[in-house]
Amino acid sequence: MTKLILIALATLVIGLIAGVLIGRSGQSTSLRQRRLEQQIDELRSEYTRYQAQVNEHFMESAHMMRRLNDVYRDVSQHMARGANRLCHDEDWLGELDEKDDTARLDSQKDSGFEPPRDYAPKSDPKEKGTLAEDYGLKEKNKA
Repeated sequence: MTKLILIALATLVIGLIAGVLIGRSGQSTSLRQRRLEQQIDELRSEYTRYQAQVNEHFMESAHMMRRLNDVYRDVSQHMARGANRLCHDEDWLGELDEKDDTARLDSQKDSGFEPPRDYAPKSDPKEKGTLAEDYGLKEKNKA
């Protein structure tokens, strides 16, 4: 009978210890979940603030570009009115237009960009160059 009581007490003690450990692990899981939920909420609010800042930046940039275009148009119109009012020599205006067209064409010609060239050393002009897909590959002799 004493053995039965000792076994019951040992089982009770083991059960209490197991219950305490299981209870603590459940609490740490719920605490961890709450912390993670809090971090997710903070990240969401930070992301929302970031989106608002980006939106504000691009709206302000668009407004500034519109103002820049308006100022450029005003300056261009001012210069055109001044040229019409102050320059009465038609020959001079025609010559100015010709120089402007010539300068525009010259700047297009001398842009500094050229198509890629094939710099492979060739002894025969019919040979393949380095830009050819099969350059350096030997043809298999069909026998």
